[in-house]
Amino acid sequence: MTKLLIKLFIKDYENIKSEKVRLKYGVLSGVTGIILNVILSVFKMVFGALTKSISIVADGANNIFDAISSVISLVGFKISGKPADDEHPFGHGRIEYISGLLVSMFILMMGFELLKSSVSKIIHPQEIVATPLVIVILLVSICIKVYMSFYNSSISKKIDSAAMAATAKDSISDSLSTVVVLITTILTYFTDLHIDGWCGVLVAFFVLWAGIGAAKDTISPLLGQPPTKEFVDRIEAIIMEYESQGVLGVHDLVVHDYGPGRMMLSVHVEVPASGDILILHDMIDLIEHRLANELGCSAVIHMDPVCVDDELTNEIKEKVAEIIHEMEGEIKFHDFRIVNGPTHTNLIFDVVVPYDYLMTDTEVVGHIREEVQKIDKNYFVVIEVDKAYR
Repeated sequence: MTKLLIKLFIKDYENIKSEKVRLKYGVLSGVTGIILNVILSVFKMVFGALTKSISIVADGANNIFDAISSVISLVGFKISGKPADDEHPFGHGRIEYISGLLVSMFILMMGFELLKSSVSKIIHPQEIVATPLVIVILLVSICIKVYMSFYNSSISKKIDSAAMAATAKDSISDSLSTVVVLITTILTYFTDLHIDGWCGVLVAFFVLWAGIGAAKDTISPLLGQPPTKEFVDRIEAIIMEYESQGVLGVHDLVVHDYGPGRMMLSVHVEVPASGDILILHDMIDLIEHRLANELGCSAVIHMDPVCVDDELTNEIKEKVAEIIHEMEGEIKFHDFRIVNGPTHTNLIFDVVVPYDYLMTDTEVVGHIREEVQKIDKNYFVVIEVDKAYR
């Protein structure tokens, strides 16, 4: 069904790198969500009122908020598709994350309101009138919500959308909450148990949990999060394809996310210091163009010249590598060079220390300095501590 809708309403649907195509995916998802949620809400609110079931009314109200959320997502997609301008040189892509955050706020508001009304129902219980028709409506609602979850999830993965991912989580939470309402209604129909208020509380917690999860998914890219391992591996693979032409290594990769399809990256690429600078610069330009064309990102590469022909430098570098490899955790180093002086030799390099490493940055530097001094007391280390932005 999802593939059929996509083929019917999105021309050139396979070209997901196109901003216009991506916008159409967002519009299709938003419109579908609005229509289905309004229909579900009307039926649930009407029959919830007739049966005096707070859990059914609350579930229907939740669908209204879902429809509003779909409107927000739709507007967010529209704005995020606007081109860059003087005030926003990197485009408007992060609006999509903001719209996802607003959706999560609506989900949380609905959860708190539902929790209040459910507690009130526990304190002041009312008789519920359950009918087979209501049970059928709830069953249909569950099926539709499960479909909407898979629908939004598939679109989210296809176009890499945090807003769609938040909507998908909301839909699966809705289906679980409706299952709880269904169980309540069935128990009321076949027994004398009256647990409508308690089930309403359970539904509220489902909704709140979905809201918290959706907020996390949208706040993280707004604050700045590391790129996926697959994306990093692909970047490094493209760069290292030029190993035979002079690329020695890659480090200090930083990715800036300005919204889906609007990424900027900077990376340091090591090249031999003895190489022809014009030839190496031409190679770096070629790599930048490949990264832009194949990964859809704007790339800036810093070229790091590395001495590979000096025997003393290579010998000392190997000894430093042994010291670092013997340390616990994944510490790496790069940009190694030596500067000889009349009284001592400076060993200059960067070390990459994980954020959760068991030693502080100062302790790491101190440990390496002590171990290097054991090799030769005339060796002095000059270390710059880096963090892995990936």
